Amino acid sequence: MSKPPNHIQRTNGLKCTRTAQAPEAMIRFVRGPDGRVVPDLRARLPGRGAWVSARRDVVATAVRKNLFSRAFKGPAPADPDLPDRIAVGLREDLRQAIALANKAGCLVAGFSKVEAAIVGQPRAVAVIHAAEASADGRRKIAAALYRRHGEAMSRIPIIDDLSEDELDMALGRDHVIHAALVAGAGAAGCLSRWRRLRSFEGAAAATGEPDPARIGGIDEASR
Repeated sequence: MSKPPNHIQRTNGLKCTRTAQAPEAMIRFVRGPDGRVVPDLRARLPGRGAWVSARRDVVATAVRKNLFSRAFKGPAPADPDLPDRIAVGLREDLRQAIALANKAGCLVAGFSKVEAAIVGQPRAVAVIHAAEASADGRRKIAAALYRRHGEAMSRIPIIDDLSEDELDMALGRDHVIHAALVAGAGAAGCLSRWRRLRSFEGAAAATGEPDPARIGGIDEASR
């Protein structure tokens, strides 16, 4: 992690570090009324904001080294559980995105419907498993993916970050173990939220994707 740069570059409408990153690759933070650091996951809160790479380890380092105070150029205490609070918020964002995809008609639920979406229409663009899904159920759906896509099945995202209870809440029904996103406008937003959560938890580092791991610059949002 680097010190906040003197020169701040505008990228995609946001002020960030010299290393350009897309907005979804960063998290905005503001100071609350008590001066403490607050995550602004949707970048909507008023006031001065500091941007940090959307990674758990980067946020933890910023907390440990008091880099928020340096970025804000003034006292900005951050709670030790800030990374955990962000993870909870990102999971909630994913759950809401799944609910919206369902309302938009871009989701099917139930083992047989998932299999049908994999091999036919509407075409499955991602598979969703509850965290508690059995190995046998996962294996059978993986087999259906292989029959349809062959080795290219690795390109189909497997979302298994949410519990059965979280999926039940998102879809307004009980015992959701397997579901699938199908092609449509609602699927894109859901996958974007999922990738952000995965990146935050270190999936990008695990796959060797670039990650500058920098604390960003300061923006001046309207107060």
